[in-house]
Amino acid sequence: MIPSVHKRGTRTIGLLYYLYGPGTHEEHIDPHLVAAWDSLAPDPGRNPQATYTELQKLLDQPVEALVPSRRPAKHVWHLSVRAAPEDPVLSDEQWGEIARRMVAATGIAPDGDDAACRWAAVRHADDHIHIIATLVREDGRRPRLNNDASRAQAEARLIEAEYGLKRLNTGDGTAAQRPTSAERHKAERQQRERTPREELRETVRRAVAGATSETEFFDRLAAGGLLIRRRIAPSGDLLGYTVALPDDRNKDGEPIFYSGSRLAPDLSLPRIRERWSADRDDHAAASSSWPSHMAPGAPSAARRGTASAAWQALIVIEQGDDAVAAAHIASAGEVLDALAKTSAAHTRTQLREAAVAFERASRSHVRAERGHDRALRQTARDLVRGGPALGRGEDGATTAMAIDMLFFLVTAAIHWHAKKGHAQQAAAARQAAEHLRAAYQAAAAQPLGALYQRGRHLGRPLLQRQTSILREAVPELAEQILAEPGWYALAATLADAEAAGHDTTALLADAAGRRELDTAESVSDVLVWRLRRSAGLPADTSNAVTAGRGTDRVASRTGRASHGRTRPRHGRS
Repeated sequence: MIPSVHKRGTRTIGLLYYLYGPGTHEEHIDPHLVAAWDSLAPDPGRNPQATYTELQKLLDQPVEALVPSRRPAKHVWHLSVRAAPEDPVLSDEQWGEIARRMVAATGIAPDGDDAACRWAAVRHADDHIHIIATLVREDGRRPRLNNDASRAQAEARLIEAEYGLKRLNTGDGTAAQRPTSAERHKAERQQRERTPREELRETVRRAVAGATSETEFFDRLAAGGLLIRRRIAPSGDLLGYTVALPDDRNKDGEPIFYSGSRLAPDLSLPRIRERWSADRDDHAAASSSWPSHMAPGAPSAARRGTASAAWQALIVIEQGDDAVAAAHIASAGEVLDALAKTSAAHTRTQLREAAVAFERASRSHVRAERGHDRALRQTARDLVRGGPALGRGEDGATTAMAIDMLFFLVTAAIHWHAKKGHAQQAAAARQAAEHLRAAYQAAAAQPLGALYQRGRHLGRPLLQRQTSILREAVPELAEQILAEPGWYALAATLADAEAAGHDTTALLADAAGRRELDTAESVSDVLVWRLRRSAGLPADTSNAVTAGRGTDRVASRTGRASHGRTRPRHGRS
């Protein structure tokens, strides 16, 4: 249940005309009172003899009783209360009781206060009511409305529990503004999937991801097809900006512009500048280290850099200062935006949904200390600079590697927010994690399938050797991993790492021991990507030597040199 305190107004009659009228898009059906300060209050919706003016005069009577100099400039208070789409349809009696609880909780009409403000609750749809009140009490005093919005939210949480409605998390004032009813109805009429406000928010977020200057930011906005207005001070300094969709216009045919702060609190120009001010002048110095076998700017190299930066960010979020952790969580949102922007078709939808969900998790009242998150921001920049991934070959495999590590980064954000009591942010991060899980499954199917086939065709001595290494490196996980279908992909990866000259026992123990694995659906999958990243192995092995014979020969020589035998004394395939 969502209560929303609207801007205060000056004309009681104007709001009544709207509440009892047909609505902007004829969406108001059977408007009528469900409760009021007086059970005998006239209802123009159900009583043909009652008029809007009659109800208005009764509501305004305490205001008019004051001398003009004592009347509040804006005396009309307006609260809407909306149920969730999946909630059952409530009766008029139930909505009436909810209205009485809301005016009591907010201070409009406290329980037992005979001199409280006058108010009326109008229902013109199944799923919500509107409460109108005038802000002068019967005794001529003003009501105490400090924190009326937060008190309405707290009461809504109690109502949800008592009525068996969908339980929402308490907000903290850092969420982006929701689309209004008028915006939603307009989007439906125009057959848009989302409202213009939501489209603009996503486009601006993606333009911010990894950007390092105003010029780059505004160039990206223009490339995204947005109309842009800059707010310039008399001195010539840039104070802010507004954006609009070319096809979103008002009744006069003019574009409807939104400021960055109206899209989200962290999209105002001053908040965006905080990110830029913390970046180094020499961005090349902060660039991810490109793998030697890949050209800088390649999508696959950018994705490897993403996995590495996410790995380091995990440590900061789990062990670092709160302000620094908040900065890394915010920058993780930029990385998700950049990855979604450059993703292949088969992962695009889920990555985009993950980025949209995590947007709520990227803000809290813990103010981010920028600068320490430079590596993640550079990663976002590298992803955009690297361009769209093809979704196959090394691009596709490194995408799976990056998503796998980002899943654990988002999981760390869930734990961090939960410890801080940030319920909405933790819930949003959980939603993002589910979308990442789905995106990973789409991205990993082909590269892991190739590794699985190679592992199945490893020679028996080599497969037994990898089993022994597994049991020595991670004895507590060995039996679980051996029972997983992904074991063969991990065995092939261990063989590749050994052939490349690595101490696979130490490498595997390190990969398993650094971070938790409890949230992984497949431990072997996670270890495959950690090993291939840390050992610098190609992520895609589709074109590797058939049946792994080349790896088999090299690893066998390594085994004889280090152990003096071809077969280990123990282990099984």
